[in-house]
Amino acid sequence: MRRLRRPSRACVATTAATVLALTASGCVTVHGERELLPAATKAEAQQALDDFTEAYNKADKAYDPALDAGRVTGPLGAINQAGLKSRAITSPGGNPNHQPLELTDANFALPKKAGWPRWFVADTDSNRDTDQGPGDNRWLLVFVRNGAEQLWEVAYLAILPPNEIPEFATDAEGYAEPVAADSARLAVAPKDLGRQYVSFLGGGEQGPFAAGAHTTAWRDQRQKAAKRAGLATQYIDQPTDTGDFAPLALATRDGGALVFFATRYFERQTAAQGYRPKVSVDVKPLLTGEVKNTVTKEWVSSQAALVKPAGTDRDGVTITGRLQGVTAAKGS
Repeated sequence: MRRLRRPSRACVATTAATVLALTASGCVTVHGERELLPAATKAEAQQALDDFTEAYNKADKAYDPALDAGRVTGPLGAINQAGLKSRAITSPGGNPNHQPLELTDANFALPKKAGWPRWFVADTDSNRDTDQGPGDNRWLLVFVRNGAEQLWEVAYLAILPPNEIPEFATDAEGYAEPVAADSARLAVAPKDLGRQYVSFLGGGEQGPFAAGAHTTAWRDQRQKAAKRAGLATQYIDQPTDTGDFAPLALATRDGGALVFFATRYFERQTAAQGYRPKVSVDVKPLLTGEVKNTVTKEWVSSQAALVKPAGTDRDGVTITGRLQGVTAAKGS
């Protein structure tokens, strides 16, 4: 990515008041919610990545969700905090196998936008893989910030092979191009992805989704689980698309976009009379109620999708990555 430069602001001041003309200097005061600004400088983005990594490592070592609660949000935050809460109970002495996470070779896609929230994508190499061959991957972290006084937090994480990371469209200054949630330029608008994905998983038409591990194969796996003898499994899916769970999209050079979006689903398992469904060790700390013959697990799932330009008739959406975790459970 080309070196990023912040546009000159010699004649710009930010205020929440009415726009005023300063006749003496020729400058104008610009309303801060309307000015088109880069999400961050490259140095600020790197600092946000370093701060996240430091907090993540402290929380993972101690199994203490409070230690990185201020650095995660949205779907990743829900998954991360529930996982740490569970492990704090199953392993109260902390993580005996802690290996510090290292995120290096960072490339930043920094979009310009007006107002809040602002966000950017960090494309990094982690020390949790092999650097060559089929085990090689990259971590894409989506940082969001809802105000000037707030911290940068990671809302989405996608772990993808290098060849599945697209080239992002950039302007003359090297800034990435965000795609609006209701944009008509894509085969599916980002705001509609969650709803259509939920419909597909529930047995609806395949629609725009290409066959793959996170679409057809995932639905087939669910359908087989539902027919298992002695244990009936039901799934209820919901789109989650507000606040820090809102979809975020960056334009790609081919005219499409890489979109991050989230869903929530409930997995209800009911055992045959006289039996109880098994509850795993990592889910038990998140359990409320008594498991008699039913347990319902609540999952949060975040997806990364390559969406083709509008006018694509088939396979307009390819789900390239999915990260999910149990965030709550209830027995009955």
